[in-house]
Amino acid sequence: MSQEWLKARQTKYVAYAATYIIIITAVLVVANFLANRYNKSYDATTNKQFTLSDQTKKVIGDLKQDVTIQYFDRPSGMQAGKDLLDRYANLSPKVKVEYVDLLKNPQLARAANITREATAVIGLGAKKEEARTFDETGVTGALVRAEKGGERTVCVVGGSGEHRVDDSSAEGLSDFQNAVQKDNYKVKPIGLLEKAEVPSDCTVLVVAGPTGDYVQPEVDAIKKYVENGGRALLLLDPPLKLGRKEISDNNALLTMLSGWGVTADKDLLLDANPLSQLVGLDATVPLVTNYESHAIVNDLKGTATGFPLSRSLDVKNGDKTTVTKLFSTSDNSFSTTNLSSAEIRLDPNKNKKGPFTMAAAGTYNTGKPNNQGRFVVVGNSTWASNSFLRFNGNRNLMLNTMNWLSSDEDLISIRPKEPEDRRILLTRAQFLMLRSVSQFLLPLVVVFSGVMVWFRRR
Repeated sequence: MSQEWLKARQTKYVAYAATYIIIITAVLVVANFLANRYNKSYDATTNKQFTLSDQTKKVIGDLKQDVTIQYFDRPSGMQAGKDLLDRYANLSPKVKVEYVDLLKNPQLARAANITREATAVIGLGAKKEEARTFDETGVTGALVRAEKGGERTVCVVGGSGEHRVDDSSAEGLSDFQNAVQKDNYKVKPIGLLEKAEVPSDCTVLVVAGPTGDYVQPEVDAIKKYVENGGRALLLLDPPLKLGRKEISDNNALLTMLSGWGVTADKDLLLDANPLSQLVGLDATVPLVTNYESHAIVNDLKGTATGFPLSRSLDVKNGDKTTVTKLFSTSDNSFSTTNLSSAEIRLDPNKNKKGPFTMAAAGTYNTGKPNNQGRFVVVGNSTWASNSFLRFNGNRNLMLNTMNWLSSDEDLISIRPKEPEDRRILLTRAQFLMLRSVSQFLLPLVVVFSGVMVWFRRR
């Protein structure tokens, strides 16, 4: 083997190595340049937890002027702030983010009345709004408040056995209250028995499943409110007569709705939808997966909502109202008028066959410009209670309804996602099996394999 051949061989290897180094360096330079110029990321979580929601994208996309987000925190918390707020800045050049170090610039915090760490303040023109919580819900909510201005109030009627906003049990509306407050509504309970008049500061009036009859003055107050341009959500359960829990017919309230073009039938819906069985629901909980064309439900396509113990509605346009169906039961549904039997049986030979309308939205022509009354009627109230509000799309349906009623259609969208609970629950037997495999079996396999290799090499 000659010296010339070895030298040529070495020169060739050096050339190959130099080429590889140049290629790798070039790739790293280009990648670094692109990463510096284009801030892109991939969200691999199943529910896209680290991707901004459609609602946020809609709010940012509709901005008419520049927005400044100031984030106040200590240096240790800055990265968490950037992880969220940089996503906002990447959506639009109109969003500018400023990170304020509380240790270096305490005077800025005092000037902005900042009293806690991890606080975001949204500036839109002369308006400033502080995010109530530092997450997407809080930041987007502050953006909405700064853009819309004014306070929106949800008035929840009480006094006739309705669900209560101060009740955290399964039957209560405490989750409803928390959800609408995050969506920038103020919530207050009201009574119409003491004074048969809807307060003037009510943006939306909510009648949530009364079990007792409304007297005529209460009904007249609701009727006057809507027909003068007010907004109302009416959740009416079927008049079940089961033991101690009886739901009144509420004929005065039903007569008012009939005058608007919505007839609430005195029946109970039973839905044998096969999808219901897959998610653990029985026939008394109609599962909805198909929706009509309306601003409230357009964004719910492909999302399931559930309505336990529901009644059907018949809808038509009235003299001054325009009424639209929102959704119905499946083709496998039936209705029964036997509302006093503790045992509910589905009998296709006796029960009326569906589909049946379950919810409707209507507008009332007041004759005044820009003063349209609006109302939504759902033949069930439990879907909005603590026991069912978190079921699939129920929360989004409720918030979409509130936004439409308050004329905030531009905010109707799928809301920021709740963190997904990915915990693994194991029985004691499964835990012991997992522990035995990880602590004993796998190490023994490794040791045994090593010993076998050692014996073979000997």
